[in-house]
Amino acid sequence: MAVAALPDGGVLVRDDQREGGTVLTFTAPEWTAFVAGVKNGEFDVG
Repeated sequence: MAVAALPDGGVLVRDDQREGGTVLTFTAPEWTAFVAGVKNGEFDVG
């Protein structure tokens, strides 16, 4: 996974194993909520 910060605090995310794959764009509040959810165990990532 590749993550890039945008100047406005947003974030771009893509699967770096898939050349030319989809790039997801998140606003700063969306990314903050996602990271908080990961830290709180809201996602089954294991």
